[in-house]
Amino acid sequence: MEHKHTYQALARHLDAFPQGFPATESGKELELLAHLFTPEEAQFALHLSLSYQPLEAISAIDDFSRSECLDLVKAMVSKGLVNMRRGSDGVEVSLLPFVVGFYERQVFRMDKTFAQLFEDYYKEARERLLTVEPQFHRVIPINASINSAVEILPEENVTTLLSHKRAWAVFDCTCRKQQTLLDQACEHPLKVCLAMSDQPGAFDNAPNMEALDLESALKVLDYAAQSGLVHTISNQRDQISYICNCCTCACALLRGIAEAKIANVVASSSYYAVVDEDLCTGCGECAPLCQFEAITVTHHASIDRAICTGCGVCTRVCPEDAITLLHRPMEEIKAMPGDTDDWLNQRKEVRGKVG
Repeated sequence: MEHKHTYQALARHLDAFPQGFPATESGKELELLAHLFTPEEAQFALHLSLSYQPLEAISAIDDFSRSECLDLVKAMVSKGLVNMRRGSDGVEVSLLPFVVGFYERQVFRMDKTFAQLFEDYYKEARERLLTVEPQFHRVIPINASINSAVEILPEENVTTLLSHKRAWAVFDCTCRKQQTLLDQACEHPLKVCLAMSDQPGAFDNAPNMEALDLESALKVLDYAAQSGLVHTISNQRDQISYICNCCTCACALLRGIAEAKIANVVASSSYYAVVDEDLCTGCGECAPLCQFEAITVTHHASIDRAICTGCGVCTRVCPEDAITLLHRPMEEIKAMPGDTDDWLNQRKEVRGKVG
């Protein structure tokens, strides 16, 4: 591979981020990077971090001129590799991590080559990528029947989460698009991922995204739930900016549970499902929709609490209203990171210990 050393350096740079980008024996991560980054972009990315930096400071490195830097940044923004903003000292830029980051940004330009490169890399690296805590995502229950004397916190209620935002948009699911390109599409809908912002009109001119009002965003959420999809969000209390609607047949995170049998890939919600045996008729409507295979049906449905993530999908389809969500004992609930910085610091500390 031409410029192999540059891509190796970039892979190490990305793996130093708390999110991680583990190396593989086959070197698939280098092929993936070479598909996305030109050699010049890869070299430039070595000087970027997760934090925003003034373009003027970066242009002083490696004899990049300011105009060359600006051209590189604009090209990389269009490819979903970096973020750019206007700061107090002019243009500022930050490098996106692999996940959640530039992989998800490829939904707008993904081709079959990239889909296969990601698949090959994912299958070889997923255990090391997915098993470090805190998890990337956590499950948030649908607005279902919740039987609890404990107050439902805003971060545990997906409708409340949406309602507190000021702008919304829907776009294609990266993971289901990736699987579709590999001729492995599942029956779940594609255009159900939601972005949200505290800034009114934030998505009005966003390419490849459909801006929505709150009512339309709630309809997308309901449609996803009716389709048996699991709502997941970033594993933190504040600064939530998206809602993924996931399935074990496509979602890179949930596939870790289904294919590789990796436990605790996503953080469970604060709830778990229970069955009222007096009401349950054993119709079996709930079991096929459980993404985690936590439900078995004999004379009545039984739910394995150790597997149940508390997503609430089963509660929607029960014709007898025999399934409800109960709040887990407080000692079973993991404290979630407060915001993005808190998540990054916790992840960095844990990776340092296991590394």
